Amino acid sequence: MPKLASLRSSILVLAPHVAGAESVANPRSTSMDGILVVDKPIGPTSHDVVAAVRRALRQKKVGHTGTLDPNATGVLPLVIGQATKIARFFSGGRKAYDAVVRLGITTTTLDAVGDVVEERPVDVDRDRVESVVRQFEGEIEQLPPMYSAKKVDGKRLYELARKGVEVEREAKRVTIHRIELVSFEAPDLQIRVECSPGTYVRVLAEDIGKTLGCGAHLHALRRTFVEPFSIERCVSLETIENDPERATQSLVPMGEALSHFASVKLPRDLARMVGSGHQLTVSDLLSLDVPEFEPESVVVLARDSGELLAVAKAEIASSALGSHRRDHRAIKTERVFSSSS
Repeated sequence: MPKLASLRSSILVLAPHVAGAESVANPRSTSMDGILVVDKPIGPTSHDVVAAVRRALRQKKVGHTGTLDPNATGVLPLVIGQATKIARFFSGGRKAYDAVVRLGITTTTLDAVGDVVEERPVDVDRDRVESVVRQFEGEIEQLPPMYSAKKVDGKRLYELARKGVEVEREAKRVTIHRIELVSFEAPDLQIRVECSPGTYVRVLAEDIGKTLGCGAHLHALRRTFVEPFSIERCVSLETIENDPERATQSLVPMGEALSHFASVKLPRDLARMVGSGHQLTVSDLLSLDVPEFEPESVVVLARDSGELLAVAKAEIASSALGSHRRDHRAIKTERVFSSSS
């Protein structure tokens, strides 16, 4: 385990690993469809990364599936081409972070960028720190920070904060699926967090400091996972800008990116009907091999060849198909994709 003095630099360093995927044609002459998982460096905003990739790959349709703070590094999935149509289906997945929390100092922004608000002595041992960290595992409430992109009455909170305006915010419930104290060397502690979407690690750091009685701020943050993409799948922004041909070899096909969702393979005639606007009924599904799914869950529809056909939302649970009328709509198609053949 590296010493905490070097943790910030180790968390912020770019991962050089590039995982292989399907080969893609020359990005300078061909449109692309898929997900490029970028290891965002410290400094640029998520929008800056999108703009840089758009220029480097000469692609018009590029977007992201969720922002990552400028001062953070790590997993930033970008959707390209037709994949921009499925960006929202990745917003509800789990996320994971490695974070360094600095005790004894609170800041205006809850991270290392803001002005120091207060400094206090740090007089805690590892047992006390570990005990407090564990208290935050499970469902907790967080108050969105003023320096955040959340909107209140149509205005970004950070825009109001920069004007010295503080407004009332409503606490939200999030889930910390797992939190681990990796190391502690006062005043810094490193934690590993797996959480639900919408979790503010800055607020988590602040709350840990409050509970310990000495205050704290988020000193460094690296996102290591955005379901289903891990840091090992990332390609650096530097590689994308300097060697776009190599970068496109890491493009994740849409079908593969959606493979963690329930999937239903349709026979040719039924696939053709869905492509023409037909919504799958209970009768349609009862004749097929259907996996388990719950209402509102994402269901991927595939052609008999395995090629991605559409992304849909379940309206009833697969276990309840037999208790509904056969003409009842079972799955609502959200997006249909043209065949590559």
